[in-house]
Amino acid sequence: MSRKIKVVTVSGSVQRPSRTLVLVEQLIAALVDQVPIDLHLIEVGKLAAQLGPALYRSQLPEAVEAELQAIESADLLIVASPVYRGSYTGLFKHLFDLVQQDALIDVPVLLAATGGSDRHSLVIDHQLRPLFSFFQARTAPLGVYASEQDFTGYEVSSAALRERIALAVARVIPLITVPAASTTGAGAPSSALAA
Repeated sequence: MSRKIKVVTVSGSVQRPSRTLVLVEQLIAALVDQVPIDLHLIEVGKLAAQLGPALYRSQLPEAVEAELQAIESADLLIVASPVYRGSYTGLFKHLFDLVQQDALIDVPVLLAATGGSDRHSLVIDHQLRPLFSFFQARTAPLGVYASEQDFTGYEVSSAALRERIALAVARVIPLITVPAASTTGAGAPSSALAA
């Protein structure tokens, strides 16, 4: 890759400290070991007061609009949410409800989630994957789920989770194509240059 890939991460947690944010940070650390990146981190909890009341994108303040534009121009998305009532958080979904419908076509997405126990692990395939399939994004074949048992406080303490993180990052790297800076638009795959 001739330039850094633009990685946008979204942590759907609405509170801090957050195991979800810790998981995102571990995924970023594993990715940085493999490829050069330009990172943009979005914490949904920090946007709550501005994002929550907006029914339409036109009602958003500039700061939240900038976050949406970052998502829409990513070379790679890493998205993670804690599990609430069997699904991702409402604010996480609300943020993506405001993303342009065609903006994420063919954009690789690495899915991750955290929950109180392993019984929530299917949230990746039953909730997150269908959401990003709607956007026609390319979800990585392997997502990363972490339960409370994988952490000591707010630090990853599970060797198995560290292995899953490394494997998920290894599986997403082949999906990343970096468009030429001046030739393609946001979210357009570099293969479009050959057409």
